[in-house]
Amino acid sequence: MRNILLVSWLLLPIGAWAYHEGPGQDKKALESTDAVLVAAHTAADEGRWKEAVKQYEEALKTLPKNIDAVDKRVVQRLQLELNKARMQASGLPDAREDLATMVEQMVAEKGSDPQLLRETRQALARAQFYSTWLMRLEGLDRKEWEPEIEAARQNYRLLAEQAGSKEEAAKMQADVEASIRLARMEIEDLQGLPLPSE
Repeated sequence: MRNILLVSWLLLPIGAWAYHEGPGQDKKALESTDAVLVAAHTAADEGRWKEAVKQYEEALKTLPKNIDAVDKRVVQRLQLELNKARMQASGLPDAREDLATMVEQMVAEKGSDPQLLRETRQALARAQFYSTWLMRLEGLDRKEWEPEIEAARQNYRLLAEQAGSKEEAAKMQADVEASIRLARMEIEDLQGLPLPSE
């Protein structure tokens, strides 16, 4: 019995070392990610969008290398928040492209979080709407900006149909109507309006 206790006592440091090198590293990475996320959320809440983008990018980099240690929804949420911040920090084209890719991936995956998919689709529709606004102000031809506003309108329409409450459906319906107005608006009227914001 003494020998078993002695061997167990001697093996204890080896077990602690193995934990430290395995799951312990994942927990350490998650703790550093959490600290970066707090800074990112604070920057976003205070409207410091460029700093928020940097912090969200850093948070994605500091996630554990072992993807099994992280829920895929956490990664998707971080990517969504990063792209929302990018839209505010003059990174609309990159955000629009990433959001389109995210929506495609989430639709293709079975078991995607429906709420997160709705939020991502809504952010994509918003990015498409803003992109159209800017394309029109730049004087691009209708055949270049029309597919973008049509995609935004379809996304808003789908969100309105899938809305969980009457208030949410009414908001999405208002966004559908805003998309239609943007497509029909004369460029002179558009130039007289302030740029849309959140």
